[in-house]
Amino acid sequence: MEEHFAKIIEAVGEDLNREGLLDTPKRAAKAFKFLNNGYEKSLEEVLNGAIFTADTEDMVIVKDIELYSLCEHHLLPFIGKCHVGYLPKGKVMGLSKVARVIDMYARRLQIQEVLTKQIADAIELATGARGVAVVIEAKHLCMMMRGVEKQNSIMTTSVMTGIFRKEISTRSEFLNLINRQT
Repeated sequence: MEEHFAKIIEAVGEDLNREGLLDTPKRAAKAFKFLNNGYEKSLEEVLNGAIFTADTEDMVIVKDIELYSLCEHHLLPFIGKCHVGYLPKGKVMGLSKVARVIDMYARRLQIQEVLTKQIADAIELATGARGVAVVIEAKHLCMMMRGVEKQNSIMTTSVMTGIFRKEISTRSEFLNLINRQT
């Protein structure tokens, strides 16, 4: 990967022997590998057995989980927050595992629409929940730094499964709770 970054840097007209760029191909390769480390993980590894029996069927919500991903179209970041809710059916997920699931999928070349669905599907699969709701709000640098150059636009995507899709009242409760100020 280092040699490819070196070629890219040279292709934009830079001198790889300039002091500030001497180790840039190595650093860029290391950073790119880190930013895409979700490919090296599986759902089982990320969960690490942290699915617990629980006698509750009440809504679980974790909101404002920051996420960073790279747009698969331009390799530019999109940055935002994710809100997750689920209705357990005898099993709950360890709190930190919700964030780890988000990171596993976000740390891949992505589009936000697919990322939202991947998170919902993984949580539903892991917990057997009666329904899962995921909302992502993100700013896309591919739209801010190039193209239309719109600085204040936010893309919102949502995926609702099970009871969140079927029952308007359940969906409304989730949306109201994630929009409450704390």
